[in-house]
Amino acid sequence: MKPTLQVRLSQHLALTPQLQQSIRLLQLSTLELHQEIEQMLEQNPFLEPEEDATPYEFGALDRSTTSTREEADAPGSSVGEGGDEPAGMDSADFGTTERVDWENGTERDDFDGIRETPSSGSGSGSGSGDEDYESQERAGDAPSLQDHLRQQLSGMRLSDKDAASVHVLIESLNDDGYLDGTLEDIAERMADALGIHGEEAREDLLDQLRCGLKWLQSLEPAGVGAANLGDCLCLQLRNQPASPARECAMAICRSHLDLLARRDLRKLANLTHCDEATVKQAQGLIVACEPKPGRPFARAEALIIIPDVIVVKSGRNWKATLNPDVMPKLKVSDLYAQAIRGQRGGGSLSARLQEARWFIRNIQQRFDTILRVSSAIVERQKAFFTHGEIAMKPLVLREIADELGLHESTISRVTTAKYMNTPFGTFELKYFFGSSLNTDAGGNASSTAVRALIKQFVAAENIVKPLSDSQIADMLEEQGIQVARRTVAKYREALKIAPANLRKAI
Repeated sequence: MKPTLQVRLSQHLALTPQLQQSIRLLQLSTLELHQEIEQMLEQNPFLEPEEDATPYEFGALDRSTTSTREEADAPGSSVGEGGDEPAGMDSADFGTTERVDWENGTERDDFDGIRETPSSGSGSGSGSGDEDYESQERAGDAPSLQDHLRQQLSGMRLSDKDAASVHVLIESLNDDGYLDGTLEDIAERMADALGIHGEEAREDLLDQLRCGLKWLQSLEPAGVGAANLGDCLCLQLRNQPASPARECAMAICRSHLDLLARRDLRKLANLTHCDEATVKQAQGLIVACEPKPGRPFARAEALIIIPDVIVVKSGRNWKATLNPDVMPKLKVSDLYAQAIRGQRGGGSLSARLQEARWFIRNIQQRFDTILRVSSAIVERQKAFFTHGEIAMKPLVLREIADELGLHESTISRVTTAKYMNTPFGTFELKYFFGSSLNTDAGGNASSTAVRALIKQFVAAENIVKPLSDSQIADMLEEQGIQVARRTVAKYREALKIAPANLRKAI
């Protein structure tokens, strides 16, 4: 084959390193952003925290990401000296109702991936933008479940072997207060750690753990150290006064929890040899128990979301402002900038200085873009901030993208893992987007509003004769909203509401 030379013309999009960094910072969550900043502070000597500056000195909150920023001449300025502005981003259990909710977690996963998070603010919506979220009550100083149990153990007069066994079991508890594995597994791990190989010695160790388990299960909270849910409930029921209902409840917890979940009253009565009235009393005792004894000791930090945006009342309207507590305060180091000032061809040092300036600008652009998108969402969803989710309007990413002149993928990055504090709680920005459903009037209703209506219907239903999915669909049609039965079932499951047969009171 004869070698030849060919010339070809082609077009392709090349992203500069600065633009790539800007896109990457935009999609980071607040926690990830702060980790990125810590890493950059360690790597780049020209970048340093601005300790004395107020949060709002870092970025201009009312400026568009596409506007031209003035550059300061001082080397210690938080905005760089020279260089071009980055280009705009154009790339792309039992029943689950509120009456009996044994898995009453603090967040829900909707059908479309939107997650509602617990509010980290007061929910009043009238606080100022500089509200101190760090002053909220947290459980960081509260004792853990293990600390609580050790404190009780210190006041007990146990032998050294018994105390050691209880300590081992305490360390083997999971966050819910259950044993993390069987006693045999714990004994096996303990024997391997201590170098115990004889069969008789291992059996003695297992017996010692059985004795220690009895001591552990006598501590508070009741139910701690259980192997499973039925065992946990029985431990708590033992503290109740003796009665036929208690004995019936313990029999149900040992062998028939699945029937109780299905509300099979007749079969429960036959298997426990009790009448229906006693079974109902037993069900009341079971529902009053705590299925996760360790839940009150869970660390609240894992549940608290610090919002990126705070929505406050402004006259008759609502206004979005950035939360100053999540905004980093950075600047270019005066010392290092002055050291190379006036030098020609500073080489790698000049490159690191420019890198620090670009990093500050990209972070500022990130917060400016978040504010622009949040303000557009607040403008579109004004009714929500006054009346709640039942007044939510249909909204898709493209509408905000067209309004702000950004790409739809940019809006997707902005609304992922970014949170907004509202009068009704703290929500991910994606929560405010939802598909539309047709109405008899020819308009559209948001899927979020429809789910809110379904929740209201279920909350007001007769628990003796709960509403079926078809009945809920008919009630929505009476409201002028056309929803199929299978869609109602889909929304109901997204709300973690059990079917009608499981919501029926026994």
